[in-house]
Amino acid sequence: MDKIPLTRAGFNKLDAELKHLKSVERPAIIRAISDAREHGDLSENAEYHSAKEKQSFIEGRVKELEGVISLANVIDISKLSGTLKFGAHVTLIDEDTDKEITYQIVGEYEADIEHGRLNMKSPIARALIGKDEGDSVEVRTPGGVKSYEILKVVFK
Repeated sequence: MDKIPLTRAGFNKLDAELKHLKSVERPAIIRAISDAREHGDLSENAEYHSAKEKQSFIEGRVKELEGVISLANVIDISKLSGTLKFGAHVTLIDEDTDKEITYQIVGEYEADIEHGRLNMKSPIARALIGKDEGDSVEVRTPGGVKSYEILKVVFK
């Protein structure tokens, strides 16, 4: 299987979530299932069915996180430089609206557009990778073609 690129912060966040699920959420749901069983008939016990459903979600997420962590390739961004690539913080200006925006190019497991972390497989990131400060890029989006100028590329 392919390695999954992660920043150190992204790896730490996923690892913390895994530890929380295993040490806090899993024991709590086991107690909730046990308590619900004590209420008798399981076929009509909404608490029991809800707890089992939550347990299924938790176990699925634990397996997913364990898989991602086992394939993680943690990249030290501070040692990178040059053209725009994974881990870079990039400041763009929308050439149509003159609006400035900053993103960090990250892997899919740490992408969060609302917090400025852009999936490296997204159309914008793919258009940006390999470019440098001062370059202009056009990105085909569902809403049409967008043009951006790269103002700054920083690896921190």
